[in-house]
Order: sequence, then structure tokens, then C-alpha cells
Amino acid sequence: MSGWFFDEIRAHAPDAPAVHTPETVLSYGELAGRVDRLAGALAEAGVGPERVCAIAVESTVDAVIAMAAVLHAGGAFLTLDLGQPSARLAGMIESAGATFLVGTGVSVPGPTILPDALPGSPFAPEPPGPSALAYVSHTSGSTGTPNPVLIERGHLDAYLRFVVHDGELDATTVTLQLAPLGYDASIRDVFATLLAGGRLVLAPRATLLRADGFAAAVAAHGVNTVLSITPSLLTFLSRHDGAARALRSLRLTLSSGESLRPFLAAGGRGLLDGRLLNHYGPTEATMTSTRLDVPGEPDFAADVIGTPRTGVSVRLLDADLRPVPEGEVHLGGAGVARGYHGRPGLTADRFRPDPAGPPGARAYRTGDLARSRPDGTLEYLGRLDRQLKIRGYRVDPAEIEGRLLTHSAVHGAVVTSATDDRGRPHLVAHVAGPTAAVTDAALRRHLAETLPPHLLPRRFRRVDRLPSTRTGKTDRGRLSRGERP
Repeated sequence: MSGWFFDEIRAHAPDAPAVHTPETVLSYGELAGRVDRLAGALAEAGVGPERVCAIAVESTVDAVIAMAAVLHAGGAFLTLDLGQPSARLAGMIESAGATFLVGTGVSVPGPTILPDALPGSPFAPEPPGPSALAYVSHTSGSTGTPNPVLIERGHLDAYLRFVVHDGELDATTVTLQLAPLGYDASIRDVFATLLAGGRLVLAPRATLLRADGFAAAVAAHGVNTVLSITPSLLTFLSRHDGAARALRSLRLTLSSGESLRPFLAAGGRGLLDGRLLNHYGPTEATMTSTRLDVPGEPDFAADVIGTPRTGVSVRLLDADLRPVPEGEVHLGGAGVARGYHGRPGLTADRFRPDPAGPPGARAYRTGDLARSRPDGTLEYLGRLDRQLKIRGYRVDPAEIEGRLLTHSAVHGAVVTSATDDRGRPHLVAHVAGPTAAVTDAALRRHLAETLPPHLLPRRFRRVDRLPSTRTGKTDRGRLSRGERP
């Protein structure tokens, strides 16, 4: 299976550009040579099947080469976001069972290999099978300690080929990497683009998160594809003229990680001339489980997440594990992780036997609530542990956020819940944009034009900007706690 990636690189025209940075352009031939050399050095150090190699490098080019080289050597990689605190990185290395390192700045209990290391002898890999480990990716840790998820090679291979086919990626694809290293979406950015023979554009993340920086990168490199953008970042960019024009020039925008409904409800689909794909799926199911090709006139009355991707099964079950039209999402088939490294109890709780699959198959219990439409399309209803109830009504914050974004002064909106001194829950709207001259009453009237009384926030809180996580999602926890961005 190691050959799937490396053989595909070698099949592309060696002079064609593979990776483009502000400093250099790396051709497919040069990329293959560097991957081959580093893979040989890794194999000599002992990297092989079921061995986890941490990747801690400042250069994004080195990270791309290191990920490919670890796979080529037969091992599994753990990419680290060096912007995280050192104690957190150390905890991730330990929990993932990483015993090798490419890079510097962190410690592992085994050998360290530099990105430009050269092998001492010719390298002839023995490809491991599809059940061998490919990478370890930690969950976000928003509800506790991040959990190390084990993804196998066969699942990664099938997923990347699905992305290439479904996104119609080819040698003309120019992808701007937006997902930070250390998060699984970056794997999609890198390997789906290279598998298709396209060009991967790397730029400092701090630059790309600015509207002018994003627009400049798209224009300078002829970017036509974005494979990992959160709805929060998509909404932010669409509110700035230059970035909005850059978004309009894309032929493919793939959004994931959050509800896309507020963006669509605010008329965002009309800002994109190209295809817009909405992907839903947890880390534990190899990034994407369902997908929706968002039409030009989308249904934003619900949070539609589409249908299962190739090879994935979705079952909605009640608390007694009986099929229901509205229930907890259980994912089976292609993409289901091996489990959590070193956490058998949690693995047994979240990964259950799949009666709909072959012998030994398991399904992942997501903790998400969804509804199935008569045509099989799925509507996402939120997390089971974060369901909001106001006066007996179930509240979807995305519906309120989408309506707020239709106000000309609101450039960002998040709705959370709070409890008053009598224990009664109510809604709080956090709004960003030039809203200083807009009263709470005016915002409430704007919402009341289309929303019932139980969906009207009791309080409106102005913020200069909405806080975000490292992955570009809105940090709702900080807003709920009243912390300033």
C-alpha cells in the first residue's frame, strides 16, 4: 500500500509543478526524489509497519515530504501543529505512541531523523497491506483531552480517491492549503491534490487568514480549488470585497467542520460561481462521511448534509439501537477508524459491532443527531450533548445565525445559551461587525420578521471579532464563557 502514493507521484510528468511556496517551486520529479531519499533514511532508522513517526517541522514543504516519506517507508505519521503549547505536543506524542521523529524541537523515545537526511543504502520498500496504520490524528479536545484516532491505509486510500473523483480534481487543479498541519483536513489538502497531479500552494497560515492575504494568494498562484475551509472562514472572507472576488473565481470550494447553514441562509451560495461541496464527518471516520453538492438555490430551512460517500453506511438509531427516522448517527463501512490508541474502554464505548456490516465490522457512534428525509438525504440536528431547549422548543442556533447575517451591519454571528439566576435558559447572540449604532431592539425586529418568538435572543453581545480555534472553527466555548477574543 505504500506504493499507492509514491507510484502515483512518479506517474506524473516529472517537470510538472507539484508544490508551490513563496520561495520555491518543487516539481514532481524533485518531490519524488526527496521523498525517496527521506523514506530510505527512515527505513534505516527502523520506521516500518505500525511504527508511528511524529513530524515536527517549521517548513510546510518539509512536512509534505515527511508525510509522504513515512508512508513510503511503510510507517504511520503524526503531524504536529508547532503553534500548540509544548506540553500539549508532548502529550500528543505520548498518547499516539510515536517513537520516531522527523524534525526538531520536541522529544520522542526513539530516533530523530532530519528532513534532509540521506539513506546509506538503496531503498526497496515492502508495501504493507490496507489494514496497516497510515496516520494518527487527535480529536479537537473541545470536551476534554484529545483522543488519538488510528486510521488505516485502506481507508485513507479509498477516501483520497473519492475526493479526487467527486471533486473532479486533475492536473489543472491548483489547491490552496488552508488547513493547519496537525489536523486531518491538511492531509486531504496535500494528498488529494498530489494524487490528482495538481499543484499544491503553500503560504503562511497567518497570511491566508487575512482577507487581503487570501485574495493575494489566489491571484498570484492562479488558485482554483479550496479543499478545506470552515464555514466561519468562508463567511468572514465573503464579507470583504477582494476576498469575495477571489472566492468567486474558484471552481471548487469544499467546506467542512461546522454548519454551512448560516452562510447559505445569508445568501452565500450566490457569491460562489463554482461548485460548493458540504462535507460532514468526524475524525473517527476518515474526515468525510456524507457530502452534498450544494445547488445554486440551496435549501437553508434545514442543515442539509447530503448522502453517504462511496462505501459509507449511515444508520440513525435510538437509545435502544433501533432504527428511527430521527436519531443518533452511527457510521459504518469505509473510513471507520481502528479506534483510539491506548484507550480500550473508550474505543469499546464509541466503536460498536455493526450488525449491518460483514463479520467483525464496527460502526462509530458519533453523538450527533440527524433526520432522514424520504429521499435519503440527511439533515444534521446538532450534538446530542448540546441540544438547546427554550420554552420546550428545540432550538437550532444555525437558523438564528443565518438570519442575523442577513443584516448589513452583522459580519459574524454566533448564538449560545445561558441560564439566568432563576435557572431559566435563554439565548445570547454574539455579533461582530459595525453594529455599534444598531440597537438590540433593531436586531430583534430584524429577526422577528422571519423567526418565531422563542428563537429571539434575550441578549446581544458585541464583539470586535469572533474567536476561532486553530482549525478556523468559531470557538463557541470562549463565547459561552464570556471571554473576549
